[in-house]
Amino acid sequence: MLTNICPKLPMRDKTLTKNFYLNQLDFKLLGDYGDYLILEKDNIEIHFFEFKNLDPKENYGQVYIRTDEIDKLYQTMLDNNTSIHPNGNLQLKPWGQKEFALLDPDNNLLSFGQRIK
Repeated sequence: MLTNICPKLPMRDKTLTKNFYLNQLDFKLLGDYGDYLILEKDNIEIHFFEFKNLDPKENYGQVYIRTDEIDKLYQTMLDNNTSIHPNGNLQLKPWGQKEFALLDPDNNLLSFGQRIK
């Protein structure tokens, strides 16, 4: 029955969010609806809703994105000069995932992971 999940994250400034995801993370614009934004890359969508009073220091928005090419994705982020979270460099985790993480302009945490067999 369930076919997909699309996280909804807060954004303070649509232009800033759009530029970050399009230019740093290579997402594509799927929809721009006033105070609502939909971006996509490969087989995932992330939705954003306007929250102008969001305090980034108090934002706990998070999404975990699985990939099948973690090393290539990580290198692409580095090539795009995307800031990796200080505690989120590419590493093998005890739970069998190879992961890295970064923060978007509103401090939404994006973790990327690949299951290691």
